[in-house]
Amino acid sequence: GLLEKNAEDLKSGAGQYFTPRVLIKTMVECIKPEPIKTVADPACGTGGFFLAAYDFISNPKNYSLNQEQKEFLKFNTFRGWELVSTTYRLCLMNLFLHNIGDMNSEPPITRNDALIADPGERFDYILTNPPFGKKSSMTFTNEEGRQEKEDLVYNRQDFWTTTSNKQLNFVQHVRTLLKSDGKAAVVVPDNVLFEGGAGETVRKKMLETTDLHTILRLPTGIFYKPGVKANVIFFDNHPASKNSWTKEVWIYDFRTNIHFT
Repeated sequence: GLLEKNAEDLKSGAGQYFTPRVLIKTMVECIKPEPIKTVADPACGTGGFFLAAYDFISNPKNYSLNQEQKEFLKFNTFRGWELVSTTYRLCLMNLFLHNIGDMNSEPPITRNDALIADPGERFDYILTNPPFGKKSSMTFTNEEGRQEKEDLVYNRQDFWTTTSNKQLNFVQHVRTLLKSDGKAAVVVPDNVLFEGGAGETVRKKMLETTDLHTILRLPTGIFYKPGVKANVIFFDNHPASKNSWTKEVWIYDFRTNIHFT
């Protein structure tokens, strides 16, 4: 709570809103992470998804861990990226306090823009709430010495389409990070589900290459920032196939309490 409040104050302009704990817990329980498997978050904030996944895996009601599994959980399960330096430090402290990693091991978190490049690593599970805010941008100083902002477009061979839409880039990035049988739960704003152009391309490719089996439409007001309309998409990755992997999509609409396929 205090960590989240502090981080939220520090980066209120970064387009990042902290994920309510009840939503984090629900997403983890839907994914059901298993021991000796890896969990990643390319926009990890203060590490909320990692702590919830740690609690799920270490809970004796779910698994009875042997020593090897406990060691793997502490040192090898989690991998994250965080752009904002203050939040990165808060995240590391949060993880250490909750028995994830230690001062003598390689930090499980990298401080950089996760979208810049494919890190080459692949993971069993990805749980993430990427920063909201439609476009990625970078600030530079022009010839007159004034600061200007320019839309940031990521040119990546592994992406289906090139766009400055940050959320669409994160969805493509998550798909890249998954192992061929990996599972993901991603918080996305409404524009990812309804935007044309690049959005349509990403959705079409997602339906073809993954089993996008569930969409939760979250009630407005669930985030601390008023007016944020968000959804959680759940999808399972699969090896390449000439047939589309998504056969049907379950939609649970908690804005209207309607469930349909």
